[in-house]
Amino acid sequence: MALAVLVASIGAHETPLFLLLLFPIVLHAHYKKFHPFLMAAILLSGIASFGYFSSLLNEIEKPAVLPGFYAWTADYKINGDLVKGFMKDENGRKVYVKYQLRSEQEKRRFEEMPLAGRKFLIDGEWEEPKRPHHAYSFDMNDYLKSHGAMGIVKVESMQYVGSAGSLHQFINQMRFSLEKHIEETFPSSLAPEAEALLIGLQEDVEDETKRAYQKLGITHLFAISGLHIAVLSWIVFESLIRLRIRRELAAILLMSLLPGYAILAGGAPSVWRAVAVAELLMISRWKRRLAVDDALAISFIGFVLLEPWAIYQIGFQLSFLATAGLVYSSNFLQTQKSWWAKSFYVTFFSQIIVYPLLLYHFYELSISSLFANLIYVPLFSFAILPTNIVLLFLSFLPDPVSRCFFELYEPLRMMIAKMTFFLQSLPYQLWMPGKPSLLLMGICYISIFIALYLLDCRANWRAVVPVLCIPLLLLYFQGKVNPHLVINFVDVGQGDCIVIELPYRRKVYVIDSGGVLRFGQEEWKQREPFEVGKQIVVPFLKGKGISKIDVFILSHADSDHVEGAEEILEEIRAEEIHVSPSSLSEPVMKELLDVAKKQRVPIKEQIAGYSWKDGDVYFQYLWPQDAEYEGNNDSLVLYMKKGGFDAMFTGDLEAEGERKLIALYPTLPELDLLKAGHHGSRTSSSEEFVERFRPALTIFSAGENNRFGHPHKEVVERFHQYGLKTMTTGDAGTIEITVKNQTMRVTSSNKQE
Repeated sequence: MALAVLVASIGAHETPLFLLLLFPIVLHAHYKKFHPFLMAAILLSGIASFGYFSSLLNEIEKPAVLPGFYAWTADYKINGDLVKGFMKDENGRKVYVKYQLRSEQEKRRFEEMPLAGRKFLIDGEWEEPKRPHHAYSFDMNDYLKSHGAMGIVKVESMQYVGSAGSLHQFINQMRFSLEKHIEETFPSSLAPEAEALLIGLQEDVEDETKRAYQKLGITHLFAISGLHIAVLSWIVFESLIRLRIRRELAAILLMSLLPGYAILAGGAPSVWRAVAVAELLMISRWKRRLAVDDALAISFIGFVLLEPWAIYQIGFQLSFLATAGLVYSSNFLQTQKSWWAKSFYVTFFSQIIVYPLLLYHFYELSISSLFANLIYVPLFSFAILPTNIVLLFLSFLPDPVSRCFFELYEPLRMMIAKMTFFLQSLPYQLWMPGKPSLLLMGICYISIFIALYLLDCRANWRAVVPVLCIPLLLLYFQGKVNPHLVINFVDVGQGDCIVIELPYRRKVYVIDSGGVLRFGQEEWKQREPFEVGKQIVVPFLKGKGISKIDVFILSHADSDHVEGAEEILEEIRAEEIHVSPSSLSEPVMKELLDVAKKQRVPIKEQIAGYSWKDGDVYFQYLWPQDAEYEGNNDSLVLYMKKGGFDAMFTGDLEAEGERKLIALYPTLPELDLLKAGHHGSRTSSSEEFVERFRPALTIFSAGENNRFGHPHKEVVERFHQYGLKTMTTGDAGTIEITVKNQTMRVTSSNKQE
């Protein structure tokens, strides 16, 4: 029945054709000799759920009223001078709002009160979600869809009118007060972890710590889930028993407290799933014991009926799938006698069942995850989590008492933190085969189900391992079978980034890293910086399955070409870096130098005349000619040739450099592909240059609606006068060019040509 509800939800969101999947579910029930009444109930539950979900989604699509009364949910964030998050209208429909704070005093007022449940009269205008930069980057449309939101409102005015006064708001007020209490009483080194483990707030956890946990595959320990609910329930239940409260009454009190704690902890899918299963199992003890898989299915049905869009949330998918994997492996787990064997298989089953989903969403897997979980799960279960719960209660005692316990625990926790950072620093922690296709996802899950069936039948591991390895080999080779040259102009906004993949991906070259020009602001207005390398380029490389850059070429020392380089190097290994002569002394290159030195990546200054050949692909630097760095006209200009295909990548070369380049290389052929200099500004792509090389296709790397007006209209018209085609990343998104013999196949993330 849970599967029928899942199919109905997907059908309501995508297409009613998904309802055809109800028939295989019913046929399976028939094979299992279900009663005809139950089979009919499964079919009818799917059809009825589809009707209900469709009506719910139709309500969301109706336009909302502006101005209107909206109340904040608990899902919001204050970032510099911007407040953003979800609000609900008077009919309970969600919108995503963005409000720019007017003053430091207004920001302080917003920070000093819990917004959840507070109602405002807002006015503004609807804003179209920004398109994703490429197929592997964050998609705002998908984010809105996964939260059941109508759209984005850019708020112009926001006037407080009161609060809902509900129990839900009261609990959110408690959560806010608890957050402030932890910040004030816990040492600064311990407070972020306590907030994450106890009330589900991860905003204050440092990015370095989050990334360390990701590399080790133990991020789930920061998310409140079944583990936390089980530990907390045991502590509360045993405490009530020690207070001489009867077991039945203790169970009733615990059941009453758990939903409140789910709200207090932020109401994530993993929390509600764990709470719902625990509640159902406790209820079943009074009459008829409920099977764990039935409890899980009922909690799933309830969650999806309340929020059908939750099926698109990654946390929801991982939480229910991992739990289902453990539930249906319970017979095998019960046969394991030793504690270590049972721990190993619990970790193995929960990891193996979700790995295709992790690859689909994050494009990487932690190789050390199995080992790390064997250490950290018991450590968190029996030490760190209980200690944080005890410390929270002690923090309400007079300061000298609580400080004594903090001083005992903090050094021990810092030792664990050092161990964590050491383990994550070990090389080859991550496997990055790229985003699997839906077909490969299907193959992965078929192999997983076969492997689990074989284990359940007590088959030898020699039969299980090959079954699991076949899809892993397919994943590994999926990006290495293309026999053609592939060039991607990544949409990094107002900047350059080009990724060149040689045939069969025998080598990868990256030209520039993108970046953001940063301007000074008052301290209270400063937002978390947008990191182009980390948030756009790295997901692109990982999504493509690129884990190593053979040559990282930085054309010149401008922020929009190199500012994201160190962020890329921290995630993707580079063999060597090429830079323009004398550009390393520029301030913008400092962070790159620090990271390259730490990772022992050689940096080579290149000059006109240096050339090399890789298979049938020829490369040569055409510019600059001297070792004195003076800016744009000292950009590294790279010429590439493969058979009859000729391409040139010019960095920010301007008209003066173009004229000298023409004079220096009179025999160069006309081009098939040109990366235009300086984003298509008036100072580049001179008529003499365009007429000389007549590129069949010219790419302008420029941001959408950028403040500089790149590419300039007269420059674009200059190419068009000669009948030459141009494309701009700001319009087309990421542009991919596949070179097949003498032809170019051009696709983009916005359209296909």
